[in-house]
Amino acid sequence: MPTSETHYNTHLGAIYSWMLGDIEAAFARGAVEIDALPLPARGIAVDLGAGLGLHSLPLAARGFDVVALDNCQVLLDALRSRARNPAITTHSADLLQFRCFVRQQAQVIVCMGDTLTHLPSIASVESLLASIAAALPRGGVFATTFRDYATTKLEGEQRFILVRADEKRILTCFLEYGDGQVTVHDVLNEKDQGQWRQKVSSYPKLRLAPEWVAARLTQLGFGVQRDATPSGMARIVATKT
Repeated sequence: MPTSETHYNTHLGAIYSWMLGDIEAAFARGAVEIDALPLPARGIAVDLGAGLGLHSLPLAARGFDVVALDNCQVLLDALRSRARNPAITTHSADLLQFRCFVRQQAQVIVCMGDTLTHLPSIASVESLLASIAAALPRGGVFATTFRDYATTKLEGEQRFILVRADEKRILTCFLEYGDGQVTVHDVLNEKDQGQWRQKVSSYPKLRLAPEWVAARLTQLGFGVQRDATPSGMARIVATKT
């Protein structure tokens, strides 16, 4: 089975902007998410799993120097094309290595849009959270949003999710639950010269419980607030104490 990195680089990355639908609305939602955080006035911000820059651009607009990491080059190229902002530096890299790219003390680290569940194991999540705790000073902020595949398990036809469709492209995903992971099968149908062609790729995501993430951050010395986003993702905002 492909890893999440392979899946994005060979399957999902090229259609990610289309998948979001109204791209300007998506950036507006990202800006709202950033505005809701208890941010300092300025400083260094790290965007883990930056993608197209839905959160990197709002952070830069609010005066932060942004270090944006992702392992999908197509998405980073789109971020660079859209941003054209010297306050944002991009790196195609493993998120677990983010401290190699942060030259000064970071005040804010975000890991939004279901990025945490893309990590390969619970141990890697623990390692990332520990690195985040070590990288932030007292008062530093970490924020994450991710889908809770652990608490609720979709059954039967609920596991088939129409992501987006238009006259030339249909993207459907199917969820297959395991003990610690859910396998996401992305089924893409595209019309090419009048013929529909199907492309399928699958990758694993972690069944990551929000209460576990919150408890781990508390153990690492954060004050934690939990709620949910309008789209139903778990949201955790943690301040280093």
